[in-house]
Amino acid sequence: MRKQGYVAFIVGLCLTAALCLFVSGEQQRQRRDIFRRDADKITHATEVRLRTYFDMLLALRAMYAHDDNIDRAEFHRFVAALDLGRRYPGFQAIQFVRAVPAPQLATFADTVRRDTSLTPQGYPQFRVHPAALRDTHFVIEYTEPLAGNENAFGLDLAALPPHLRALELGRDDGAIVATERITLVQDATGEPGFVARAPIYRNGAPLTTVAERRAALVGFVAIVFKVNTLMREVIEPGLLNDVYVRLHDTGYLKDGASQPPSADNQLFDSGGRIGAARLPALPGLSASDSLVVGERRWLLRVDGHDGARYSGVPTPVLLTAAAGLIISALVAALMMAKQGLESSLAELARQKDNADAAHADLSAALASLQLAQANLITSEKMASLGALVAGVAHELNTPIGNSLLTATALGDRVTDFERKLSGEGGVKRSALVAHLADAGKACAIIAASLARAADLITSFKQVAVDQSSGQRRRFLLEAVVRDMLATFAVQLRHASCTVEVDVEPGLELLSYPGSVGQVLSNLLNNALLHGFDGGGGTVTISARRQGGQGGQGAHEAVLRFADNGKGMSERTLRQVFDPFFTTRLGQGGSGLGMHIVYNIVTGVLHGRIDVQSTPGKGTCVTLTLPLEAPVWEPAAG
Repeated sequence: MRKQGYVAFIVGLCLTAALCLFVSGEQQRQRRDIFRRDADKITHATEVRLRTYFDMLLALRAMYAHDDNIDRAEFHRFVAALDLGRRYPGFQAIQFVRAVPAPQLATFADTVRRDTSLTPQGYPQFRVHPAALRDTHFVIEYTEPLAGNENAFGLDLAALPPHLRALELGRDDGAIVATERITLVQDATGEPGFVARAPIYRNGAPLTTVAERRAALVGFVAIVFKVNTLMREVIEPGLLNDVYVRLHDTGYLKDGASQPPSADNQLFDSGGRIGAARLPALPGLSASDSLVVGERRWLLRVDGHDGARYSGVPTPVLLTAAAGLIISALVAALMMAKQGLESSLAELARQKDNADAAHADLSAALASLQLAQANLITSEKMASLGALVAGVAHELNTPIGNSLLTATALGDRVTDFERKLSGEGGVKRSALVAHLADAGKACAIIAASLARAADLITSFKQVAVDQSSGQRRRFLLEAVVRDMLATFAVQLRHASCTVEVDVEPGLELLSYPGSVGQVLSNLLNNALLHGFDGGGGTVTISARRQGGQGGQGAHEAVLRFADNGKGMSERTLRQVFDPFFTTRLGQGGSGLGMHIVYNIVTGVLHGRIDVQSTPGKGTCVTLTLPLEAPVWEPAAG
């Protein structure tokens, strides 16, 4: 009997060790998931911020498309109206670079010196520097703000090889082109910087060939960045206590962008902000992503190190080990007991108390794991809402930017008309008619742009209210589908994906529109991430009443979501609703999307869900929903 007790104790210790390893593995997996979300957040924030600045650069180019002879005062007013220093900090200057043929260089310099549109005394000290002999000079003529950027005023970029290469590429391709890592002439700190420029061509000139674009070149609009300033605006300060972020420029895409990371092409390293001693990266907490910035490829690397955010808390492991040890000892003691019934019963009572305490500890550990799973699901929903907000904000930039540009141009036209009106010759009828026509067009453009922005805001507000409030109400299914698609406009356009909607007119439900929108959002995200794998495709959303002639007597609606993507294998189809199952582990997939869809459809909406898929032939998800969903009561606890 004593021998059996020892064997039972050893077996209990082995089981306890296995359970401790399992709990430790779960902790490490949760830590990797948190780090992956942090790394994706940094990459996404960097892309969104750069895209916003490049949109501002395109707005400047649009102003020149209206009039390619913008003077210094108009350029100053337009940049001041953008208020970028407050709304989008992180840039050093906004510039206009003029292409000046060598024979015209002296005349150009004299014209700048006598320019009194902003300052009465002009710029008598202006000079083109450094001196260089070239057929064409690229001179910085306007720079906003001028204070702090005086060294760049009059700089001839044709004499600087890194700038000249970027200018020639932008001139020939007509695209926004960024420079390699440079040291800004106006920055005494020597921090890494870069410049993004968009070419400006003469209005009405043919631009089909490279030769035609070279002949029509007027100059460039540019935004100057200090990378350290830019990244401090992008990365949350709290994350820098737990991660190192490094950014390298690997070269132009047309050159292969294959330069290995080195000190020469390093744009940013957050390690210097924490201290001289650099902590080693934790195993499995490293991620790299590439960004395309102005025809160049940037490599963004994020490493997580030991700290408050990613440290492994040993408490659950210690509790599991203690409980296993107590239970193993209890079993061994019971098997080894031979005599002394009263003594054994007393000992058994004491061991039972210990077992109850261990059970309580295990219950607490299980509750902690369940809370972690709930936090993961909440994080998934918040990530979806964050992508929705970023998409709507990006979509609003275009109509608001068009309205601002048109209003600025209309103001200039009004000023010019007032000057003519106050002149001695008066205003001709033709000038008045032309002014009224321009004003009418400008008002129409502003009205259309603001109406588009209002529609987007209305759709976003309805989707956001429905998803946050969870209110049960009557709604038209087609309206919910349209509102959801409006919030995905940016993602669909970037993925070259088209959506066809065929919802029965007048199909009305008394249900939870926020939950229906959440289901459709998750299905659309799955199609973009897994079905099309980043490529283009078509999604079809259709809905009909089920049962009854012409919808008479029908009590259910059948909603089908189909795509023509790559489909799923039989194994994937069997596990599609399992929590944490994903085919893109570590590549943006959390494994919770379809699990959340199943819980919402069957629990909140009281419906049924069916998935059919064939590899290479797409996927069809069929939702059968009651026209009147019962009131949903969340489960307690």
